[in-house]
Amino acid sequence: MMSPGLSNRRSFLAGGLGLLGSTVLFPSCGQAITSAAVTPSSDRCDLDFASALAAARAIRKGEVSSVELTTRMLERIKLFNPRVNAIVTLTQKEALARARASDEARTRDEWWGTFHGVPCTVKDSIETAGVRTTAGARLLANHVPARDATVVARLRAAGAVILGKTNLPHLAADLQTHNDLFGTTKNPWDVTRTPGGSSGGCAAALAAGLSYLSLGSDQGGSIRVPAHFCGIYSHKPTLNVVPVRGLIRPLPSDPPIPPPPLNVAGPLARSASDLKAALEVLGGPDAEDATAYRWSLPPARGSRLSEYRIGFVLDDPLCPVSSDVGDVITAAVEALRKAGVKMEEGWPSGVAPAEQYDTFLYLLHSVIAFRLREFSDEQIEAMRRWAAIQDGTRDRKAVLAWTAPHHHFLAADSRRMVARAVWQQYFRTHDAFLLPTAFLPAFPHDHGADSSKRVLATPKGPRPYTDLDFWISFATLTGLPATIAPVGVTPDGLPVGLQIIGPYLEDATPIDLAGKLADLIGGFRPPKGY
Repeated sequence: MMSPGLSNRRSFLAGGLGLLGSTVLFPSCGQAITSAAVTPSSDRCDLDFASALAAARAIRKGEVSSVELTTRMLERIKLFNPRVNAIVTLTQKEALARARASDEARTRDEWWGTFHGVPCTVKDSIETAGVRTTAGARLLANHVPARDATVVARLRAAGAVILGKTNLPHLAADLQTHNDLFGTTKNPWDVTRTPGGSSGGCAAALAAGLSYLSLGSDQGGSIRVPAHFCGIYSHKPTLNVVPVRGLIRPLPSDPPIPPPPLNVAGPLARSASDLKAALEVLGGPDAEDATAYRWSLPPARGSRLSEYRIGFVLDDPLCPVSSDVGDVITAAVEALRKAGVKMEEGWPSGVAPAEQYDTFLYLLHSVIAFRLREFSDEQIEAMRRWAAIQDGTRDRKAVLAWTAPHHHFLAADSRRMVARAVWQQYFRTHDAFLLPTAFLPAFPHDHGADSSKRVLATPKGPRPYTDLDFWISFATLTGLPATIAPVGVTPDGLPVGLQIIGPYLEDATPIDLAGKLADLIGGFRPPKGY
């Protein structure tokens, strides 16, 4: 549903922003209009929900300038962001200056890169030079980094215009998006529900048409769950393909820590082609490592759907999938089967879901163990004694992961590498693996202090909030690439995303499959009212 005065580029340019005068020629529509007579244009003139690559092509062809497109996004942010609270720091002045510079470069036939002049956003835990970057934490409320994170620098080098920073939970530590600094981000499909987290602001901005591409991060599903809840595309890259320098956590004041065993940075978008283009921009070793080696994205394994060999699991007793989600992803799998794709149901041989999930949880909790340097040996030993007398709760597992001797961590890390080897053996005979992203669609906001005690309502009764970790755990544990593709909506009109895991380092394969799936059953569609 289009809003008055915001339905298309025509109304945008004629809306009195004073950038180009009162008469404008639209090359793609072949007619001139004045501000006194604004009429709806055809869909080809409407870039509000276009892909980032489509926006870049429109700029390159002269169908729209970067200043026009950036101003359009700023106007949409002014109108719609109060409804969803996706963008929490807006860099309007800097964005317009960058857009003007990109247009001036175009007049000289200079092209900065893939996303020349395209308005984009960045998660508020990814450092951006000269822009407040808080990670949703009060102690960082005034933190203004001196330099860009590697991914931000690369996005800028590819020509992007940075509109601002998107909301997230406190220190990116939840699968909802809420913090004491900026409040709650809402799902554009239903503002009473969460957009997911921790990259929830990224996903909400894209779904509402407030950005063309967004940079997020993922350790416990933080790129994938928001894409599923908001009906967009996202990609968790293969571990270490995209540098994570400049991602907050640890805090900027903390000393260096070892490379993260689980965390990645990656793109969220409205098309699979945008994901691939973004990964080609973002991927490759950081500056110091680039002295010795390079990276290139291997091509997708199939040129046609019928060439793919795909495995899938759509449900499991360890984390039963709600029927409203299950019906949608089942229909997507059936569509692939009818299209001639070789489909095989069941977990790969050698994959023990319960064991891999348990290892994932151990490593996930271990990530913050470096903070224990603030505790004395006596305090750590007291924590161990407390955990030893608890039952099998998640709190007990977390404390054990924090305080266990180092050889326990090494054993878990060894199990992680074994799990990757098992999956890689599977990918010698299969090209991708499909599974749910989460067991339910977007749920109502619940920001109770203790996430381990939250419950989620489903048609078959309440479920632990922590069950959200299950379906995303397998790609995170093994470091495998995983793409989320929107495949439909539930009977209540909530989006559903299918998770596509690909072979290690072969990120183009799950992205390509997501694109081909869109050709088959349709891809992103905007929510009503934006």
